[in-house]
Order: sequence, then structure tokens, then C-alpha cells
Amino acid sequence: MRARLAFSVLAALGLVLPAGADEQPETLLLGAELFVQHCASCHGGSATGDGPLAPLLTVPVPDLTGLSARNDGVFPMLEVVHTIDGRVGRQAHGGPMPIWGVVFNEPPQFGLDDQGALLEARGRIMALTLWLESIQP
Repeated sequence: MRARLAFSVLAALGLVLPAGADEQPETLLLGAELFVQHCASCHGGSATGDGPLAPLLTVPVPDLTGLSARNDGVFPMLEVVHTIDGRVGRQAHGGPMPIWGVVFNEPPQFGLDDQGALLEARGRIMALTLWLESIQP
């Protein structure tokens, strides 16, 4: 059991570690892919809040490229993670933004147990957060 948990931790960490110094980190590639799959429909491909669903929402969709600027030049890492995983509510459609922590956690991937799936979900959320940080001007 311990070996399996250790493997799960290493697999999750592999999602958030750079691939190498000479290429774009795998983390950012994964984060960009997750953004396109789960966020761009509202936030737009350029993350500026102009996605195809944005006009249908009851509240303006924020420009995610301005997160650091709106936070005195510091990327609000923990707030972004909490927003994505659902710990901080956001209003859209008259209700909360989808809770991606749950989406990324189900169903367990690659034969992982619940703990391994949770670690994988956290790795995906971190990859998405790091990608958002990377697009700040």
C-alpha cells in the first residue's frame, strides 16, 4: 500500500515538474490543454473573458490575464487554486462556477485508488494554475 501511495505521489508530482530546461515545461502544456478543454468556452482562448458562452452568463467573465495586475503585481496562486477546486465560490449562470476539483478527481485515472486520484486532480489543478501564472503580462 505504501509503495502504491508513493508511486501516486510521484506521478502527481510529475504533472507539475518541468520537462527540461530546453523545452516548454510539460506542466505548462498540460495546463494549456486543460484550459482549452474546461475554461476557454467562458474565458476565451486568450483567457481575456471573451469565450463563446460569456454573453450568456449573468455576470461578466473575468480577464484571467489580469490576475496579477489586480493583485498589486503578484499572482494570487492560492486564490486561483481555491477558485478552480471549488473552495472559493464564483457566480456564473446565476450559480457557482463549475467545481473543477471534482471533475478532475472523477473517475480515478490509471487504476489509481481514491488517494491517487485526489493527487492526480491536485496535479492537474496546479498545472492549470501555473499556466495561468505564465500568461500574466
